[in-house]
Amino acid sequence: MIGRRAFITLLGGAAATWPLAARAQQPAVPVIGYLGGQSRNALRGRLDAFLQGLRETGYIEGRNLTIEYRYADGQYDRLPALAADLVGRQVALIASGGATEATLAAKAATTTIPIVFSTAVDPVESGLVASLNRPGGNLTGATNLNIAVIAKRLEMLHQIVPAATLIAVLVNASNRITTEAERKELQTAARMLGVSLLVLSAGTSHEIETAFADLDRERAGALLVSGDSFFTDSRDQLIALVARYAVPAIYQVREFATAGGLASYGADIVAVHRVMGVYAGRILNGEKPADLPVQRVTKLELVINLKTAKALGLAIPPALLARADEVIE
Repeated sequence: MIGRRAFITLLGGAAATWPLAARAQQPAVPVIGYLGGQSRNALRGRLDAFLQGLRETGYIEGRNLTIEYRYADGQYDRLPALAADLVGRQVALIASGGATEATLAAKAATTTIPIVFSTAVDPVESGLVASLNRPGGNLTGATNLNIAVIAKRLEMLHQIVPAATLIAVLVNASNRITTEAERKELQTAARMLGVSLLVLSAGTSHEIETAFADLDRERAGALLVSGDSFFTDSRDQLIALVARYAVPAIYQVREFATAGGLASYGADIVAVHRVMGVYAGRILNGEKPADLPVQRVTKLELVINLKTAKALGLAIPPALLARADEVIE
């Protein structure tokens, strides 16, 4: 027979092990990585959409999911080291956004950890996946039409400023894949429109200032700003310079037009990041990247700022106004 004191000791020992056993049975909280080509501020709206997509699949950051964030702040040469760091931490998945260079860095860093990407370039042509319907390997994600419609953006700018025979194009050459794809599309479109292009590159605030000085010196009649998210991060500086030099400009994302830019035309990038979040959640739930087709977000939006047009002395063609999704007066 066990004595009363011995029984209490045994009972206490058993009670002490129960919480440990319960904790051992609880599933571990998955840790994923987010690799951004730009700063957190530049990607803020996209990150919110990414988290929304995760919530739709049952994952809430801080509750049943941990996210390790790594940002290159526009310095794309940092991306390989940041990707290697996430791989070294053995994250369950890497989401890459803000630059195709981020996805390429993640792809080079691992062939086993799932990667969910967003990109404006052709994922097959750039070597990210084998095909859109059957990606193969460890990558999948979403793409938009922003490279495909950059020629249309140039055409719209030409409609607004038909007298401009030299049009400046501001690109970020350090985002090599996107810049090359944009140039290819724009050169073909420029030949058809009968205009010349002045390609200006900037990857820092100082280089943006220099680019505008070059634009002014060469007497470019209008400006098309690349969709690289570095320029989204530099929105205030760009809007101020465009106003100072009184140059008509068109952009990819609506935030420019609402902040005082002349016009914007492009895909809903936020929607692309929501798809990324949904795919990340589905992979965490057991699906394989190779079995998830790359999604194409096809919604496009044209925003025209009439207030800015009037300040520049421009008359927006009625046909263009009629097709605008939003007109700011």
